[in-house]
Amino acid sequence: RQYITKEKVGGFTISVGSPVEIAVKLNAMQRMSDLPLLFGADLEFGAGYRAHGGYFFPGGYDLGGAVVFPPQMAVGATRDSTLSYEQGRVTALEGRAIGIHVAYAPILDVNNNPANPVINTRSYGEDPRLVAALGGAFIRGAQDNGMIATGKHFPGHGDTEINSHLALPVVDVSRQRLDSLELLPFRAAIRNGVGAVMSFHGSMPALDSSGDPGTLSGPVLTGLLRDELRFEGMIISDAMDMRGVLERYGAGEAAIRAVAAGADILIQPVDVALTIDAVVAGVTTGRYSEARLDRSVRRILAAKERLGLDRARVVAIDSVRATVSDSSHVASARAVAERSITLVKDSLGLIPLTGIPANARVLSVTFARRLDLLAGATFDTELRSVLKGVRSEFVNADSPADLEAILRAADSARVTVVSSYVSHAWYATSVSAPRAFADLVSGLSARGRKPIVVAFGNPYLLQQIPSTPAYLVAWGGFPVSQRAAARALLGSAAITGRMPITIPSLAAFGTGITRSAVAERR
Repeated sequence: RQYITKEKVGGFTISVGSPVEIAVKLNAMQRMSDLPLLFGADLEFGAGYRAHGGYFFPGGYDLGGAVVFPPQMAVGATRDSTLSYEQGRVTALEGRAIGIHVAYAPILDVNNNPANPVINTRSYGEDPRLVAALGGAFIRGAQDNGMIATGKHFPGHGDTEINSHLALPVVDVSRQRLDSLELLPFRAAIRNGVGAVMSFHGSMPALDSSGDPGTLSGPVLTGLLRDELRFEGMIISDAMDMRGVLERYGAGEAAIRAVAAGADILIQPVDVALTIDAVVAGVTTGRYSEARLDRSVRRILAAKERLGLDRARVVAIDSVRATVSDSSHVASARAVAERSITLVKDSLGLIPLTGIPANARVLSVTFARRLDLLAGATFDTELRSVLKGVRSEFVNADSPADLEAILRAADSARVTVVSSYVSHAWYATSVSAPRAFADLVSGLSARGRKPIVVAFGNPYLLQQIPSTPAYLVAWGGFPVSQRAAARALLGSAAITGRMPITIPSLAAFGTGITRSAVAERR
């Protein structure tokens, strides 16, 4: 309340809650404010990424909420801009229904570095033209339906091996390379009328030799984005509480530099009052003029007007449940998930499991962090609906115990499936799996068990287990992708995905073994 009524903050970033809970809270905040507030959220995976009712345990029962989509790389595997448009459309309809106006999506980073610890499957892929096409479709889908889309992370976060949440990455490539790769999707997005662009907390010496990250760089935000690319929308900083920027510059100085560079909105400051004081001090100390701040204010007010917030700032609570998780929205997410499933390798013809008797023993091993409570739940349930002899085992990726018991269990199984939930993480330094993952897969192979590996996350893990006979990529670990992967294994759904990335020496861009669907066994 103090931020709204006393500090006159103009907007907020929304974290998590149920759809109705968020809508009620945002309505209350709108009523406190003299001017309409602008609410943004990280909606890379749909509105359900932030507005979900949660899950009940034990059992992992879904309590409902907005729709969750697979990661963007799953859309890349479909090559279908219609699906990307639909994801943008559904995200906008559900987000606006609960009071959110700005999606911090899509990611326009080109993931051309397999070791990138933070982008990975959040990107559409490694081909800048594919990223541009699918990102543009998402932008149109969102903005045609009343939500401002945000292309991120300008000028490009794909070719890094340092997590910008932890330190300042440097992308040391030529301007020519940037023009042909990193900048291509952003140019296309600007042509598509993207309403906002989020900056990159990393340095690009070809654009700014000072070493300052893009968020704090005048040559990047003003010289390149505003003047050269003619972007007229809102420039939004990446989170100002990320350690790379915070530890090098301090909260106050980082805020001043970001505004001086050209940012209109600073999100997630570590200290709101300190940041407000710093922005004001930037004027009083001559770092920039009051007219500079006025230009940002006008852009924000114009965005609020385009969104219709001057006419109606609160949402109808009674209509929230009618919009979020509409059956057609759920179907859209399932379509992305099912069409994204990619069979990279099947040297022994193990997939689909149509020749396996319903009562055969099937060992399903889930390799995930203990805190990943959803890992394997939907996948095993879907498998068990057809194969009644499925036995579930869990290996804690954080502290894998002795694997011998699992190897012994596999000896009596007709089929062994190992599912990896190793993926990007906001504060991870690597997307590699712990050594125990490779030990488990190689141990199964050594005993003649012919493991089928399913990657619910980092697709590059094949580099750690190159000899596995079967490798299926599902791109993300959300229940919608678990269901799709299980249906693909069972033969209930066709397998048609194609790799939007290269796995060096193992799988070329475009790789994808197709399998037709067969009649469902129930």
